[in-house]
Amino acid sequence: MMLAPSLTVWLAVGIAAGAAYFFIIWWSAGQFAGGGRITLTLALALIRLLVLGGLLMFASFRGAGPLLATALGVVIARFVVMRRLREATR
Repeated sequence: MMLAPSLTVWLAVGIAAGAAYFFIIWWSAGQFAGGGRITLTLALALIRLLVLGGLLMFASFRGAGPLLATALGVVIARFVVMRRLREATR
């Protein structure tokens, strides 16, 4: 019975991390297009990859369930963020 709340937490962590990840991608694209500071943009790209990769690796150490829940959260966040950004740019 303790498995369900744990997976819910991993899903929430995945959604939060995924939302941050994809919003930073959107921000980075704007920086590249607008001639922003390339060093800051590249540093944020490296940081976001390391943080998401580290999070998924940590989840994998906890087992298949947490890894799958976290990855599902990232996919859900991608869908939500892309839909909101598409609506905001219309």
